[in-house]
Amino acid sequence: ILAVTLSNCIRSKIWSPYDMIMISLSLFRLILQSWTMLDMFLIIFCDKSFYEEKIFVVLQTVYMFLNYSSLWSGAWLSVFYCVKVASFTQSFFIWLKQRIASLVPWLLITSLLYSFTTALPFAWGVYSVHNNFTAPLTTANSSETGVTRQDSLTLLILLCNAGLGLPLILSVVSSILLIWSLWIHTRQMQSNASGYGDPTSEAHMNAIKSVCSFLIIYITYFLCLLLLISNSFLPLSIGKYMCVVVMAACPAGHSVVLIWSNPKFREVPARILHHANCHVR
Repeated sequence: ILAVTLSNCIRSKIWSPYDMIMISLSLFRLILQSWTMLDMFLIIFCDKSFYEEKIFVVLQTVYMFLNYSSLWSGAWLSVFYCVKVASFTQSFFIWLKQRIASLVPWLLITSLLYSFTTALPFAWGVYSVHNNFTAPLTTANSSETGVTRQDSLTLLILLCNAGLGLPLILSVVSSILLIWSLWIHTRQMQSNASGYGDPTSEAHMNAIKSVCSFLIIYITYFLCLLLLISNSFLPLSIGKYMCVVVMAACPAGHSVVLIWSNPKFREVPARILHHANCHVR
């Protein structure tokens, strides 16, 4: 997605709002996946005490910044789809439709600053939780330490929700509005005897399926991340690893849906398969 979008922008010398969102989304996801692999590499090969004292807080804070930025880009993509495709007649919606092209760069910059602002206090929260949970318990201060641990964990969850809440709300609301608008329009076309075989009707149904897929992936990712942050699982438990696997698969699944729903992106895998078959023959 990043390669195709960048190449089109360079050739045409025009950066459309959709291209800006797609470049932001794919770039942050690429860096996020690379950062996750670096984290796993350091966990396996780095000394445990050095990792926990020097690297842990930095890695987790940068991870949350990249995570927030990726989620914001996905939320703006849902908003952009809703504004451009949905056919509501409210004055605010019409105003937004007319100005969305000029608003997109500022929305991306604002969300980037918001991600940085919400991820920076997260460093202190991670540090507090990590110190409280790794500190040895004594009989004299066990109850006081338990309260401190709970307070630090609550703060960490609140910081996480502050970064995730707004993009989640934007994505869910815009997706529901878009699905509702497309569904009404599709039913109207079918009632006018256009039929299910009409290309426009099929395009709307495909759009509804894509948006539903985005919504399911987004909510699943949010729930898994919240479970991991809240320490709901025991260390090295199957549930924890399942959440990690699902979180790693969600961005890839979202990218697959984007490629499947956009003919421009579908051409690249088709070309690769065509050239691979030619070389095999």
